[in-house]
Amino acid sequence: MDKFIYLNIMAVDLSIEIAGKQFNNPIWTASGTCGYGEELSEYFPLKQLGAIITKSITLDPRKGHPPPRVFETSCGMLNAIGLQNVGLDDFVSSKIPFLKNKGANIIVNVAGNSIEEYKSICERLSDYFADISLIELNMSCPNVVNGMEYSKDPKAAELLVREVKKSTAIPIIAKLSPNVSDIAEIASAVEQGGADAISMINTLIGMAVDVETFVPRLSNITGGLSGPAIKPVAVAMVYRTYKRVNIPIVGIGGISDYRDVIEFMLCGASAVQVGTANFINPLTAVEIISDIGNWLGERGYSSPKDIIGKVRDK
Repeated sequence: MDKFIYLNIMAVDLSIEIAGKQFNNPIWTASGTCGYGEELSEYFPLKQLGAIITKSITLDPRKGHPPPRVFETSCGMLNAIGLQNVGLDDFVSSKIPFLKNKGANIIVNVAGNSIEEYKSICERLSDYFADISLIELNMSCPNVVNGMEYSKDPKAAELLVREVKKSTAIPIIAKLSPNVSDIAEIASAVEQGGADAISMINTLIGMAVDVETFVPRLSNITGGLSGPAIKPVAVAMVYRTYKRVNIPIVGIGGISDYRDVIEFMLCGASAVQVGTANFINPLTAVEIISDIGNWLGERGYSSPKDIIGKVRDK
């Protein structure tokens, strides 16, 4: 028996274009929830995904925070991984070739401690222009020191994007934080800085405590809350931001099935990222691809573009 899961989609063109790049469908995996694709490749062909967004890459390898660094919550999870990753050299020498060999559409998530570090990574990635569709700037990680430095202030956000754009011709997605007073203001700022798209939202800051020991559940004390619990927050922020910017929005936050995707798209998302659900069911993304194709086809839509921003305001 074939070990892979293959898609069954009605006659609907699920392809989309973002920043001049073509994607087979709008269903992507979120950074940090599927490593570099090796594990998922055991369940289905990675080329079935619209794109795979890699774990955050930093200039040098990082061990991340010590355990415990993940804790399950009601309708979600807290994580404080601390950007553990293999570093840029290992990534370009082994991870990009693996993903390319699997036919994956590659989006690289990048994190840095300074603007110069972001620029240095993105400049190096430019050597792989033919293999990388987009770069996603992780400017909003809530569980490392200074991880939100560039997402809290509009001027800092605009400057980061503007400077990074000088270092690479690969289109840039700015990943935004919900832990701000006005995310649409930050979105407008990165658009002014030249961002080609926005992804939102990153995790909300959260905390859990063991009531028997009085000790925080995470070694980092606080972490990022993800999963279904944050979906209404994410949908509302996409809705507000869609009214303020003219660049594509990639929705993230608690997506578990095709109905969640449709919500995000109705509120303005052109594509979405499946995150925490991958830990529960690694087939979630490909199941959503099939289901959303069938949902659109049954209702006479020829493309997901037909429903973007079509929510009916009362």
